[in-house]
Amino acid sequence: MSSIEGVKSIADADVKDKTVLVRADLNVPMEEGRVTDTTRIDRFAPTVRDLVERGAKVVIISHFGRPKGQRDKKFSLKPVAEALSKILGMEVKFANDCVGEVAEKAVWALKPGEVLMLENLRFHPGETENDENFARRLSVLADMYVNDAFSVSHRAHASTYGITKFLPSYAGLSLMKELEALSSALDNPERPTAALVGGAKVSTKIPVLENLLPRMDQIIVGGGMANTFLLALGHDVGKSLAEPDYVDTAKTILEKAKENNCEIVLPVDAVCAKEFKAGAETEVCDLDGVPADSMILDIGPQSIADLKMRLQDLKTLLWNGPLGAFEVPPFDTGTVEIARAAAALTKAGKLKTVAGGGDTVAALNAAGVTDEFTYVSTAGGAFLEWLEGKELPGVKALKENDC
Repeated sequence: MSSIEGVKSIADADVKDKTVLVRADLNVPMEEGRVTDTTRIDRFAPTVRDLVERGAKVVIISHFGRPKGQRDKKFSLKPVAEALSKILGMEVKFANDCVGEVAEKAVWALKPGEVLMLENLRFHPGETENDENFARRLSVLADMYVNDAFSVSHRAHASTYGITKFLPSYAGLSLMKELEALSSALDNPERPTAALVGGAKVSTKIPVLENLLPRMDQIIVGGGMANTFLLALGHDVGKSLAEPDYVDTAKTILEKAKENNCEIVLPVDAVCAKEFKAGAETEVCDLDGVPADSMILDIGPQSIADLKMRLQDLKTLLWNGPLGAFEVPPFDTGTVEIARAAAALTKAGKLKTVAGGGDTVAALNAAGVTDEFTYVSTAGGAFLEWLEGKELPGVKALKENDC
């Protein structure tokens, strides 16, 4: 089934004068009680604005940090409510609990067009335990439920899964946007299509590769993962990060790729160094000429040129993971150049680019192209599980909702 098929959008629901309980992921970076990165809040804000403009009473729930079921001031959502208030340009009221009398009184006092944020869900152990009673206590606060938190939808928690048993349930605007983008890249992509899959270890991406093989025309393998494939093809990778125990796995993946008419694209040259540090002395090596005392830390100029040519022929690119050790210059060159080339094609309307994963977002930010890709997911674990072909519990619950 398509990632989006069977999911109802809150955009199509009558919310006027209704109390709408919205699950957001507002687990944002914070220092000394102040939000330092509002990306997730910025993406969530349109859902709140839409509901406010349509006359709903908006009640927001989220987790923050890992308080382990205990009340802890340092994990309070109050600073997040203040940050959202500034972004919306309107008051966001705050209640210091998410269930019980305090929460109920705050919700009952709301008027249409007003916004309330409730305290951290994870102050209650019932949240992560998907406790039915806790989900029921949340449900009594509202007339309908909205999941607008893709990044936690891989968790079957009370606020993402259990609550859908008790309220009519919908996807928020940002969740729908995410599902539409991901579906267009994996379920029904415009072809030719490729996935760029990087990272340190093949062992962590085996389910991803196996799920992508029958869906992609090409899979571009980068980072330390590529070294294990190079070992499988008989190349000596020196002291490079690799997983010799997974050479047979890499060979199996190469065979399955042939069966699925999917080309596995590997580097044709490499940037090597004896030390992994900023400004280290480097040399460009052929794959059969990697020195025994050196490490492959980035793709080389021939590989960059090859990938840029391949991008010209693609219609869809799905990106997860860097091509090299991008965190340390000069080993960011390959990732940055390919990211900028993909962004330029996207801007020209020639390529759809969908990316996600923590390292990927950091790499695209470093290249300065995050805003130029078609869609960049800020989700980590949820994005990876989606790439593996797993149905996320939070999304599945929306499809099965029959309240």
